[in-house]
Amino acid sequence: MTIRVLLADDQALLRSAFRVLVDSEPDMEVVGEASDGAQAVRLAKEERADVVLMDIRMPGTDGLAATRLISADPSLAGVRVVILTTFEVDDYVVQSLRAGASGFLGKGSEPEELLNAIRVAAGGEALLSPTATKGLIARFLAQGDAGGDGDGQDRAKRLSALTGREREVLVLVAGGHSNDEIAERLEVSPLTVKTHVNRAMAKLGARDRAQLVVIAYESGLVRPNPRVD
Repeated sequence: MTIRVLLADDQALLRSAFRVLVDSEPDMEVVGEASDGAQAVRLAKEERADVVLMDIRMPGTDGLAATRLISADPSLAGVRVVILTTFEVDDYVVQSLRAGASGFLGKGSEPEELLNAIRVAAGGEALLSPTATKGLIARFLAQGDAGGDGDGQDRAKRLSALTGREREVLVLVAGGHSNDEIAERLEVSPLTVKTHVNRAMAKLGARDRAQLVVIAYESGLVRPNPRVD
């Protein structure tokens, strides 16, 4: 199956470079280019994109707003958004994860990293390595912005619906671990882990693993460490 990729960035040169890279792969193709968020949302619908590589800072409707619109649209439930950023620690990235993005990637990443990110997102996984999780999300939430709108308390209440094993799995997901890594730690099968993750997502109203990570921190299940490098 060919992965349909949409490029959203206000810099034409970057879009051209990404297009050449993506189109060189036999299992993916670029189906459209957008120079702002509003165009990205429209093209995601028209071109039936699987993955959107989304820049955050664009004129008009920015990447954050576009990510929210895509995540809130039932007709785009299968679209995965990967945030592209020039900063490894960027407050907007965490807001994008809250809005429904599946992960983030630095614009300075190696070509293979970008291609792998597209495949991972298309497969429904989250682009959150342990380093990224601890270094970005934990640091951001440690600044006191966790659940400031009341969502944090609501999610903490919803945690009571999780079983003990689901909570245990959620903590490991929040640490950036893959299903295989969690399965090895808990001495269960990856399929069992996937079942626990899916049930936790359903109970907590999370779109994907990336949102599970944010919920884990916002609800207080996992405590951020402001001294993480």
